[in-house]
Amino acid sequence: MKLLRRLHLYLGVFFAPLLLFFVITGWYQTVNRDRLKSPSEAESLTQKFRVVHTDQIYPGAHEVKHPSSPKMFNALLWVMTAAITVTVLLGVWLAFKTLRTQWPVWVSLAAGLAIPILFLWLGNRG
Repeated sequence: MKLLRRLHLYLGVFFAPLLLFFVITGWYQTVNRDRLKSPSEAESLTQKFRVVHTDQIYPGAHEVKHPSSPKMFNALLWVMTAAITVTVLLGVWLAFKTLRTQWPVWVSLAAGLAIPILFLWLGNRG
């Protein structure tokens, strides 16, 4: 149990900056719908971050002569996806194992599943 808690802690802390980056840039893309035609058009820092989010490269002046490869960053994202999945599942499992009363965990889990579905359904009715 102690090893699983440490694994949960270290995976969460290690991937927290990258996860926050993708959450924030993903949110920014939902509220700011203007799209660039190519990564080389990115001028501001927010535009460059959007390119990292969508194309997994950091655009630069050398982009035209030497195109970037997203392979290394994609590999990191595969590892992050697996690690965050494990971390989330460990967190849910630890929530059930740590608390004596499990019904609040079940209610939270059900609400975390039902509320997004409900909001999507309500948004689709209009």
